[in-house]
Amino acid sequence: MTKYDNGPYPTGKNAVDEKKIRKVKLLGRIATIMCILMYVSYIPQIIANFSGHPVSPIQPLVAMINATLWTGYGWSKTFKDWPVIIANVPGILFGFITVITVFIH
Repeated sequence: MTKYDNGPYPTGKNAVDEKKIRKVKLLGRIATIMCILMYVSYIPQIIANFSGHPVSPIQPLVAMINATLWTGYGWSKTFKDWPVIIANVPGILFGFITVITVFIH
């Protein structure tokens, strides 16, 4: 059975402040969106590659490896870390496409 970190928060003496919970969840959503936008920003580089102006493959290759590692980390945790997974899957896809289009233009 897959477990997710969406269970009830501690109450009583170990209670977590609800304002803090909301702030952390908002921060996670914003960070996820920004990470996705960072990887979507490879689209102009992909277009440049297809237009005959190839970019260096180093940065998108390293970003793809980084996104793969973070996705594996988020997936491997006891409780799936969905913000980390969702934020980094586009990095694998767009990094791979950017690297491939450097050589196929």
